[in-house]
Amino acid sequence: MFSSLKHSVNSLGLIINFVRKVFPIVNNELDYWHGFASSNGCPELSEQALASIRDKKFHCQGGSIYSLYQGVSTPDFVRLVVALQTISDYLDNLCDRAGIADEQSFRQLHLAMTDALSLDGPLNDYYRFYPFKDDGGYLAQLVAACRQETAKLPSYHLVENEALKLAALYSDLQTYKHLELSVREIKMREWIDQHIKVYPDIGEWEFAAATGSTLGMFMLCAAASDPSLEKDDARVLSEAYFPWISGLHILLDYFIDAAEDRENGDLNFVAYYNNEQHMNERLNFFAKQALQQTKAIPNQAFGKTVVHGLLAMYLSDPKADKPTERAIRNTLLNTGGAYTNIIYGLCRMLRSKGLL
Repeated sequence: MFSSLKHSVNSLGLIINFVRKVFPIVNNELDYWHGFASSNGCPELSEQALASIRDKKFHCQGGSIYSLYQGVSTPDFVRLVVALQTISDYLDNLCDRAGIADEQSFRQLHLAMTDALSLDGPLNDYYRFYPFKDDGGYLAQLVAACRQETAKLPSYHLVENEALKLAALYSDLQTYKHLELSVREIKMREWIDQHIKVYPDIGEWEFAAATGSTLGMFMLCAAASDPSLEKDDARVLSEAYFPWISGLHILLDYFIDAAEDRENGDLNFVAYYNNEQHMNERLNFFAKQALQQTKAIPNQAFGKTVVHGLLAMYLSDPKADKPTERAIRNTLLNTGGAYTNIIYGLCRMLRSKGLL
């Protein structure tokens, strides 16, 4: 009991430190990229860059929890997280909001994700097949920032391959999910069929959801700050995150957006569940599996804090207050236990003050 209490106190301290220390650094980094995008590039690309920073700031905030991992240089790591997540969010806008649905174009754009996590090699021409090309160097500068920060990590060479695997899966998802409705599901099923046999405990759309998270990439980079990291540690971390922790992350994201996506006719992976009871069962299964996985990874306490934080952050969203979502939310909070509920209350308070 006392060890559990100590963990809760330490983890709560980490969360408070996260808000007080890390959020301002995230803001400074985003301000820099906002200024760059405001003064560089054609209007079409500048508009999408600024929109991604404005509307998806919380992605950078959430990912920056890894800047508090043991041994990590917090300012440097926030720079890495913000740059990589901003690439992700910016490309999502380019694929989703510019009225374009071209597979070749989307795949070429997402080479920026794998370039950003590669230690060396030339940069690709990301806009080669895209109708707008002049971003004033914005995307290349984001990629360069990622490379500069990963180069500082003493054990990055041990995690690079695992990070690139996750980035490649992420890029595949983003390429297929933004295609025209008439071909999107066909293409996605063909892609999923190439991988799903390795993951017998999850459904095909749960696999797709898990590929949509950047958290595994951040975790591997954070672990690479440890000069004594071993190759096997990278594998263990990667398997813990994919599909379980990453899957929980994105399924929660789709869960809170389900009603909105249904109204707009947008793709939503939890919509593939048979009914609300099925959704409840599977989300709770992922929550339990994610918590279980933290027992096998280095720095278990940090891993548990991440999972509890994911549950608290997403379930504290006002979208989860609706009657249909509320029942599932309460079940998930019960699965998370007392500590999840403590962070949930903290997240509700932060949202009320506009900090989250």
